[in-house]
Amino acid sequence: MNNLVKTVRDTFLEKFGREPLIISSPGRINLIGEHTDYNEGFVLPGATDRAVILAIAPREDRTCRFYACDFNQEFSTSLDRLEKSDLHWPDYLQGVLAVFLQAGYGIRGLDLAFGGNVPIGGGMSSSAAIEGGLAFALNYLFSLKLDRLTLAKLARKAENDFVGVKCGIMDMFANLLGQPRKVMKIDCRTFDFEYFPFEWEEVRIVISDSGVRRALAASEYNIRRQQCESGVNLLGKYYSGLKSLRDVTLTMLVAHQTEFEPAVFKRCAYVLRENQRVEQACQDLLKRDLVSFGQRMYESHLGLRDEYEVSCRELDLLVESAARLQGVYGSRMMGAGFGGCTISLVKAESIGLFEERVASDYRQATGKEPAIQVVRIEAGTKIIQ
Repeated sequence: MNNLVKTVRDTFLEKFGREPLIISSPGRINLIGEHTDYNEGFVLPGATDRAVILAIAPREDRTCRFYACDFNQEFSTSLDRLEKSDLHWPDYLQGVLAVFLQAGYGIRGLDLAFGGNVPIGGGMSSSAAIEGGLAFALNYLFSLKLDRLTLAKLARKAENDFVGVKCGIMDMFANLLGQPRKVMKIDCRTFDFEYFPFEWEEVRIVISDSGVRRALAASEYNIRRQQCESGVNLLGKYYSGLKSLRDVTLTMLVAHQTEFEPAVFKRCAYVLRENQRVEQACQDLLKRDLVSFGQRMYESHLGLRDEYEVSCRELDLLVESAARLQGVYGSRMMGAGFGGCTISLVKAESIGLFEERVASDYRQATGKEPAIQVVRIEAGTKIIQ
């Protein structure tokens, strides 16, 4: 991480010629609770030690100059001309600036360089790391005195309204409010949250990146959201006061199954079962029962594969390979789907075997090498210099 910080800082100095503020903005993992956040359900994420580093300094005018170290690309605009770019990555930054301006916060132009070790398109939400990091920086640089939950809401609005992905708040919430060695059960309706300890010295969190980039994820993500909303609308004919799938029970859903398009029924059934799994998984953590917790991870993957239909063959291969190994408690796809990564809970003594076998199985099946890395649960977005 120190080398990454130095690279980004040195790049900023070279490009912009002055000393920046340095922000570390983490990617996130989500142990369980996928595609439930925009349905006002429950999730169980945490911030990680993989982060986007932002070097940033305010200007006295309304010009904004960005440099993406990982792409070796630069982009300039004005606060008066925030429009989508063909480069795509500037949209995450412009979106945050746009929602701050729309909310009436007094910000000026800025110079910014960023780079990171969060896999792009890998399911650890590099986009939320960029958005949350910039929101945090704006709050600090311009003394706006906003709390972290407000920053998370603004970052989500940037993704929803400017980037155009109708995601929930989980990624930004974990990015800004994460704590070391703790995961967060978030109620995505009320934004109430509770920390649960994740402090096993003998257990590691392993991310296996399929290398498949999620070309379908944004469009299919929005389709899944529409399908869930259509399910709520159908049931709203029979039950008053339904605002989201959070208000629906499996009994209600099954009672009207014949009226649903089969795909819509499966989407709704998955979300209801996944919310139950999050609740049960939190109890597993309190009881320190990783065997039961891991089983819920496998169940989650099957639901994502068969009911929500957002997995892909590469993700399934990684989970199937992990499931065959001693020392693996559980594994599942993580993130929007159609590529990205899996998350596995593995005994520390089995990490070498896991890396060897999973990589070998994946290589034989696909001809590609998966990127496998152990991550730790760390603090949310922070100033590091």
